[in-house]
Amino acid sequence: MTAAEMTGIGVSPGVAAAPVARLAPPPALPADTGPEPDPEAALAEARAALEAVAADLDARADRAEGPAADVLFAQSMMPRDPALADRIAKALSDGRSTPHAIAAAFGSFRAALEAAGGYLAERAADLDDLRDRAVAALLDLPMPGLPDPGHRFVLVARDLAPADTAALDPAAVAAIVTEEGGPTSHTAILAKSMGLPAVVACPAAAGLADGTEVLVDGGTGLVVPDPEPGRVRRVLDAEARRAAALTASRGPGRTADGHAVQLLVNLGSQADLAAAAAVDSEGVGLFRTEFLFLDRETAPSVDEQVEAYGQAFAAFSGRKVVIRTLDAGADKPLAFVDHGHEPNPALGVRGIRLARTATGASLLDGQLTAIAAAAAQHAADVWVMAPMVATPGEAAAFTAQCRSHGLATAGAMIEVPAAALRASRVLESCDFASLGTNDLGQYALAADRMNGALADLLDPWQPALLDLVSLAAEAGREAEKPVGVCGEAASDPLLACVLVGLGVASLSMAPAAVAGVRAELGSRTLADCAGMAAEALHAADAADARRLVAAYGTA
Repeated sequence: MTAAEMTGIGVSPGVAAAPVARLAPPPALPADTGPEPDPEAALAEARAALEAVAADLDARADRAEGPAADVLFAQSMMPRDPALADRIAKALSDGRSTPHAIAAAFGSFRAALEAAGGYLAERAADLDDLRDRAVAALLDLPMPGLPDPGHRFVLVARDLAPADTAALDPAAVAAIVTEEGGPTSHTAILAKSMGLPAVVACPAAAGLADGTEVLVDGGTGLVVPDPEPGRVRRVLDAEARRAAALTASRGPGRTADGHAVQLLVNLGSQADLAAAAAVDSEGVGLFRTEFLFLDRETAPSVDEQVEAYGQAFAAFSGRKVVIRTLDAGADKPLAFVDHGHEPNPALGVRGIRLARTATGASLLDGQLTAIAAAAAQHAADVWVMAPMVATPGEAAAFTAQCRSHGLATAGAMIEVPAAALRASRVLESCDFASLGTNDLGQYALAADRMNGALADLLDPWQPALLDLVSLAAEAGREAEKPVGVCGEAASDPLLACVLVGLGVASLSMAPAAVAGVRAELGSRTLADCAGMAAEALHAADAADARRLVAAYGTA
């Protein structure tokens, strides 16, 4: 590697070469000229600016599809939060000018989300973009936005907001490189859903100037400024061969020597359903049910849940659907549940732990009732699993409750290190287990998922995380019960081979990633996968693991 080369975290595979175009900077905040002579009129202007931002996000969501639409609709709710207007009013009464009152209100929201940790902390960075858009709307300035150099380009930015990422045109944008972000950021998720090569957490990209030709590898995380033309040709030729292999990729997942690996899709909302069902997969490995519970004032009724689950089961009729019970509480609070105060929500009452409360127990009972009723009406092979299981006792209690509702196949998410270490005991009562590598990595390495400074620790290639995966997979083999992976790690074709080499039986991923994973697995024998896994386990760190596995078999 030459000195000019840069590395980050590859979060969406693919290779591209094009000139750099940088994201336009946000409008500068003017000097604070407060207090405003008419605070009521100033508050009305601030409210109008917030509504303009929300309406613009609604319009973008209407034009988008799948994960992008979901993210933008969720974003549009933030500027309309009455608590935000209340904080703007307070800042105005304290003598701030309107632009500074808006900035202060968003700043206090951001601090609160960062303190909450977990899911809410992941959304904190999005508030910066909403703040900038609100200030631009107030001052009648151009919105922060995407460049338009008139040719295909590699988009480089400090970070990307959902509104910008969702608006990307893959015909114009060849790849994405950001200085900040992490493997589970909105940039990573949306880039993967669009099939755009993407590298995040690459701080050296701050030095890339507009017009600089760069080669970007979204699989390895490599960014090469001013690459030698011969190298570009070789890499792009290899990428063309990879794309041809993806086009030809069909059927069940299996290695080159016929070892079966179930390839499944992750499903996050009803808006994703049609596109996910159309993918050539063996079913759903992670059906997130939070979309029915979050951002509403009352819990969904059993009948409402039966209808929603039934739509998914019908779309995947004859295929496997693994549905996860509600993963909420503390870091994803519900308006209709009194969560109380927790000093460390990321380690608090969330997932299956919510059932320790009377309200949470009622929610879980209602959810299992609805799942069983919907399953009885459709031909999908329905499996049910609980999030945040930490002990064999929790696993056994959940499995027994599923059985009492007539649900035949019950399992546990392994996303707490304790559950991975005791996987053999967890599997004594469960029919299967599924590894959530995002949270498992966060807890194993004590690194907040959205802390850009710790992005290297959150890399799913971390050998310590793979050690935990190996322990759980070995327990599954000994118990003759399937252990799968449904975290973002499964979307990386090379890492998918490593996971199979560790003994993982199924892989669930973003629908757009299925073809790439199937093609990569089909080019490797099971022995190759085991050899790649051994290289990764013995690596010094995540970057070393990725490098060793990428070079496997080339000597």
